[in-house]
Amino acid sequence: MSLVLVVNAGSSSLKVAVFDAGLREVLAGRVTEIGGPAARVEVGPLVGPRPVADHATALALVFEGMEEAGIPVAALTAAAHRVVHGGAALVAPARVTEGLLTQVEACVPLAPLHNPANLTAIRALARLAPDLPQYASFDTAFHAGMPEVAARYALPAEAEALGLRRYGFHGISYASLVRKVQEMAGNGVPKRLLAFHLGNGASACAILGGRSVASTMGYSPLDGLTMGTRAGGIDGNAVLRLAEVHGIAGAGRILNRESGLLGLGGASDMRALHRAGTAEARFALAHFCYWAVRHAGSLIAAMGGLDAVAFTGGIGENDAEVRAEILRGLRFAGVEFDESANAQGATVLHSEGAGVAVWIVAAEEERQIAMEAMQVQAAEQTGEA
Repeated sequence: MSLVLVVNAGSSSLKVAVFDAGLREVLAGRVTEIGGPAARVEVGPLVGPRPVADHATALALVFEGMEEAGIPVAALTAAAHRVVHGGAALVAPARVTEGLLTQVEACVPLAPLHNPANLTAIRALARLAPDLPQYASFDTAFHAGMPEVAARYALPAEAEALGLRRYGFHGISYASLVRKVQEMAGNGVPKRLLAFHLGNGASACAILGGRSVASTMGYSPLDGLTMGTRAGGIDGNAVLRLAEVHGIAGAGRILNRESGLLGLGGASDMRALHRAGTAEARFALAHFCYWAVRHAGSLIAAMGGLDAVAFTGGIGENDAEVRAEILRGLRFAGVEFDESANAQGATVLHSEGAGVAVWIVAAEEERQIAMEAMQVQAAEQTGEA
């Protein structure tokens, strides 16, 4: 049996999935509230509250659950990790080495909420299964080919030397989306594809000829669209004012954890806002859609037009009302869609043969990570790496 374990580590959570050689998911699970009193494990038959002190304990429980599900660690041929920030240097999936870990460590100031958790999981797994090859896929890699004029801020060279530039995120999701759109279209990826990854974290991307040329996210995953708890685009001087009043840590907390849909409407979950029906909730929904459309206009300009639109992510896949509002806002760009198909959650909302194609694409980030790890491993075995 040839199996790949995919690990997606957050600061207090761990999502895992196991794929066979045909990229079929044979197991999925998670460990939540790591380090807290409400820690819970859901891996195979191992389900319920458990004391989970750290990521190493979480991974040990993952292995225990896998074993009970008939998937021993010895059956794994590789482990593959999502790493949020690869900086300017890590622009392709790669095998984990000490040198690579040093590079990921150097990117911690660029993603202080994400990269430390990714590193912790990689190191914990290395201790538990030292002979198991590990690979990393980077959320920033898909955007590494953005034109310099799109990636660079108008800052002096000494400021850019601090790593202050646009990187873009959700790249693994967008890479998966491009692959699936190619399958759905049947004749290659549309030349000018506007992609929305809409979830608690939300972004949009201009994909020209299958490659990212512009993204709403920038130096960090904070910029761009209105999100669950993140402010999205905001004037730099407004950030400085927040830091002046609340301190740097307080400003960071407000911008990343207390803003967005939560700050506007009282809830970070779209479903809760729909249920609430208050004036504040309605405004939060309108704000989310308005800025999605407004940023979309900029991305369409970056591509010189529009051939197709695709939605992915929890909101993108499941919230028909939000999709409809965004698509109505894109009518200026030639977008038409089937309202009834949208409401029913159809995959195709407008056929490619009549103007701008519109699709809903199921998120498959874990499968994409497994596929990339397999490709790197195969290249190693054939001497092409």
